[in-house]
Amino acid sequence: MADPRKDFKGRSFLKEVDFTKDEFVTLIDFAAELKAMKRAGQIHRYCEGKNIALLFEKASTRTRCAFTVAAIDLGMHPEYLGAGDIQLGKKETTEDTAKVLGRMFDAIEFRGFSQDDVEALAEFSGVPVYNGLTDKWHPTQMLADFLTVKEVTGKLDGVTLTFMGDTRSNMAHSLLVAGLKSGLNIHLCGPAELHPDAEIVALARQTAAEGGGEFLITDDPTVAVPGSDVIYTDVWVSMGEEDKFAERIALLTPYRVTADIMEMCGRPEAIFLHCLPAFHDTNTVYGQQIKEQFGIDCMEVTDEVFRSPASHVFEEAENRMHTIKAVIAATLGEFSE
Repeated sequence: MADPRKDFKGRSFLKEVDFTKDEFVTLIDFAAELKAMKRAGQIHRYCEGKNIALLFEKASTRTRCAFTVAAIDLGMHPEYLGAGDIQLGKKETTEDTAKVLGRMFDAIEFRGFSQDDVEALAEFSGVPVYNGLTDKWHPTQMLADFLTVKEVTGKLDGVTLTFMGDTRSNMAHSLLVAGLKSGLNIHLCGPAELHPDAEIVALARQTAAEGGGEFLITDDPTVAVPGSDVIYTDVWVSMGEEDKFAERIALLTPYRVTADIMEMCGRPEAIFLHCLPAFHDTNTVYGQQIKEQFGIDCMEVTDEVFRSPASHVFEEAENRMHTIKAVIAATLGEFSE
C-alpha cells in the first residue's frame, strides 16, 4: 500500500492549489488501492471510532452518499447536517460553529456556496476540513475524475482533457488547476463572455509550470477538441441560478457535447465524463420544463453520447467514494507499520 501518512496527517482538503503534483497523484493512487480492497471485501477501518460532521448547505446525491459510505467503511460515524441544521453566518458565526464542531468531531465536510466558509471552518475548528463543493472549487470531484482517467487511459501525464461549457465555473476552475497540476493538458472551450478571469489564468500558468501540462482557453470547438482524449462537460445552470436558463441555453448550445464533438477528437478511444447530474433527456421535471419552454430535449450533452460506450460517468460517480475515502484516511487514519 502507498504510505499516505507522510504528507497528509491532520491536513484539510480545501482547494487543489494547496497540494503538490506528487501529493495529488499519491491520493489518486491511494484511492485505487482502497477501491481494490473494497472490491475484494478486505476490511480497511483505518479511522475506527472517529466521527465526521457532514455540512450541506447545498443538497447532493453523490457527495453525501460518497462521504457517508466512505466514512462507514473506515469505521467512522457520519453525522449529516442539512441547510436547516447549520447556522453559518446567520444565527451563529462560522468561527463559532467551527469551534463547536471541532470539539465534537474529528473532521468536517462542507458543501455550500462560499469558499470563505470552508476556509474559516478549517481555520477555527482545529480538525481536518474537506471541501465537498463551493462556488469556486470542487477538489474531491477532481480526484474522482482523474482516477477515472487513469483507470481508462493508464496514465495522467500527457492526457488532453477538453471541458465544454461555462469555463468560469467552479468545475472549469478545478479542472484547469488540478488537471495541470496532475500533468494533463487542459482545454477550456466556451463563449468568451464566460471565460475565466485573469486571476485564474495566472494561477493556471503557475500550475502548468509545476505539472508539465499545457492549457488552452478558446471559444472555438474546432481548435479545442481535435486530439482530445477526454471530453468533459457540466450542467449549464448551477443550483441557485435557475432564473438563468434562457441566457445559458442561448450562450452554451454551440458547446453541447454531441456525437460530432466526440468524432472531432479524432481518437476512437476518446471518453466522455460528467460530474452529474446531467440534463441529457427529458425524463426529469426540469427536462420536461426545458422542453416545453425552449423546445430542446437535452442541454449540455446529448442522450446518444451520455449512453454511449465512450461514457464513463457512472464509474466516475463511484470513484467519488473511493477518492473521498482516500482523503479521509490519509488525513485521519491510523496504519500499522
